[in-house]
Amino acid sequence: MSTARVFREAREVLDDAGLRGGFLVRDLDSGEELGLEPDAVFPAASLIKVPLAVAVLSLGERGELDLAAPVTVPPDPVAAPGPPGLMRFRHPATIAVEDLLYLSVALSDSVAADALFALTPPAVVADELRRLGVDGIAVRHRTLDLMDTPAEHLPAGHAHLAHELAIGAGTAGQGHPVPQLDVSRANAASARAFTDLLSAIWRPSKISDFAASRVRELMSFNVHRQRLAPDLASDASRWSSKTGTLLTMRHEMGVVEHADGSAYAIVALTESRVPAVVQPAAEAAMGRVARLFRDLLRSS
Repeated sequence: MSTARVFREAREVLDDAGLRGGFLVRDLDSGEELGLEPDAVFPAASLIKVPLAVAVLSLGERGELDLAAPVTVPPDPVAAPGPPGLMRFRHPATIAVEDLLYLSVALSDSVAADALFALTPPAVVADELRRLGVDGIAVRHRTLDLMDTPAEHLPAGHAHLAHELAIGAGTAGQGHPVPQLDVSRANAASARAFTDLLSAIWRPSKISDFAASRVRELMSFNVHRQRLAPDLASDASRWSSKTGTLLTMRHEMGVVEHADGSAYAIVALTESRVPAVVQPAAEAAMGRVARLFRDLLRSS
């Protein structure tokens, strides 16, 4: 398939699913890449947990943070509904720092991530990324701030109203009355910035071998595999990734490693104009576009 046809099909697939997207696929050995709006900045949602993990592990290796130290996490006094993880715990739990990393990355547990942010605040994570030469990722707030959106203040069954607000209230400059969707206030990055981070984790960089190998392992344990994995994982490939979801935002970043030794960093950042919480067509479209770009790079 020609490059022009791939880009045409990618745009059609995204448009049919009601998505705007920033995509980038990079051959980790040659550096060759294909992208669609790769420099467009999006709210990062839970993708921010990957740079958090890099920072925590780097500080731990230098002895500035004890990865075996126990951390007691209190239960949520409101018992708010949420995804599986510590948010649903009814009693205090004592968990080692490194095990909080597993919960944060593999299960996308935001309570675990915020326990880590309490030890390494957003400003510390941002400073560590700069030290490691990773640019373009804005780390501004903890992850549970993501949960305080209009969707959490609406009666059950009315979440679509929050999506309608999110879709209709943005400005041309990506400002937004919902702070988690305003790229000047939220944790935010482009597909290129996250691809650069993946490249630094999977190939030699200023990130230490210890930190990089542990993050790769944690991403390989990701339990959320409904987006890009169906199009990229197989018996002859390994897909390691992190997903992020926030109102209209659906993201995934990861690396697919093939049995022949080739490896591709893939980042898909999307925003939906469809006011619905469950959108299997959007998930499928993300995987289709990612595979189109990967297949074209692999065949070149």
